[in-house]
Amino acid sequence: MNRTRVLLASSLALGALASHAAPVLAQGLPAQPVGQGDAAEAALTSDFEQAFTSDEVVQADPRHFEAMDWTNAQARELLGVIRAIDAEGLVPADYLPDELATALSANDDQQIDELASTAFAWLVEDLRDGRTPMANRSQWFVVDPDTDRNPTAEVMAKALETGDIAGALEALKPTHPDYAALRDKLAATPARATEERRLIRANMDRWRWLARDLGPQYLITNVPEYQLRLTVNNRIIRSYRTVVGKPGRTATPQLAETVEGVVFNPTWTVPQSIVRGEGLGERVLNNPSWAARQGYRATRGANGYISVVQQPGPGNALGVMKLDMPNPHAIFFHDTPSREMFNQDDRALSHGCIRTERALELAMTVAILGQGASRDEVVEISTSGEYTRVPVKKTMPAYITYFTYGVDIDGNLREFADIYERDAPVFASLDAPRVRDRARVSSEEVIEVVDDPRDTL
Repeated sequence: MNRTRVLLASSLALGALASHAAPVLAQGLPAQPVGQGDAAEAALTSDFEQAFTSDEVVQADPRHFEAMDWTNAQARELLGVIRAIDAEGLVPADYLPDELATALSANDDQQIDELASTAFAWLVEDLRDGRTPMANRSQWFVVDPDTDRNPTAEVMAKALETGDIAGALEALKPTHPDYAALRDKLAATPARATEERRLIRANMDRWRWLARDLGPQYLITNVPEYQLRLTVNNRIIRSYRTVVGKPGRTATPQLAETVEGVVFNPTWTVPQSIVRGEGLGERVLNNPSWAARQGYRATRGANGYISVVQQPGPGNALGVMKLDMPNPHAIFFHDTPSREMFNQDDRALSHGCIRTERALELAMTVAILGQGASRDEVVEISTSGEYTRVPVKKTMPAYITYFTYGVDIDGNLREFADIYERDAPVFASLDAPRVRDRARVSSEEVIEVVDDPRDTL
């Protein structure tokens, strides 16, 4: 049994066992060994038995690979892909083209196997996950699921089994039409326009940081564009102007979360930085008539702790709705009574959360699409004036992204202001040699937003 067949046998065995051992497999199995003959099969069996008997299972890195058997024809096809990879905004020299060409000329089977396997694996990683290291992705907290969905060894084994090397790599590229638009723009941009080409390449790579397929319906906002899109089958159904975080510590981070419900007529629990730091708690307790007009209710505990909650109403700082999308950053989409802010060109004005225009329309649409309530029910709920959380049966992904060059809501490719200065580290990574053994998740500090939705112009 050759090395390719061993890995394929491993993949098939994993699939057969999955339905009976989901809790164990969810934690991951050890990387499968590569070898020949009965010894390799025995080692596979040992690994499977260990996975079900060990108390502690170490999750295999889905980027792990070992050299497989390549025919000369397959290696030449791979070399052709490498030499044309600049069309995807990547650098051919990163993927060992000269070394692989030399091995092919010498007909050195061992070198061909090792070099082709390595180059293919690196291409998989960069096309699937992005070339930019996590350390150069400022405030990027999206976890790309494609790494687990398409493990490197499985992609390579399938490519070698089918003989379609180029097709296996093509299948890893983002499916969103905006990526294709950037790719076409890169092809049309002359080599002398180095700065524009670098900007296009950086934003093509940002698409690879996301899931290859964003789903049939989702919310996506491009922070520098100040726009939120409700998208079905990658087509914009509705768009909404937004207000996003101010630059600095209150900048809006990049996330991929799930909308689990819609809150109509929300309450606002005032952060202690305002209750204590700004003295709001004492003011509410000492001025009941003013507090009533503002909708504030305060309670003082036995230990002196004051909590303040603003009740639903026309002056509520969160407006008439918020989308419930739990995350450690406390970021969500919400309404605002200060709707004049949407008339500004520069709308990086909030403490981190994202305010949306026509928020009630958005809330109703999400609730209906999510099968949480009917049209008549959401009208009744929204006009009741009472706090109501509507859970949705069909949850919706919400992507908070950061593109400085891309397709705007009118379908035009254009540049957006780099409001948080996040381009420079991406440019630096593209100009530097390819980084190996990259981290999969950000090590940056998770800053829980202490939002003050009262911010006005």
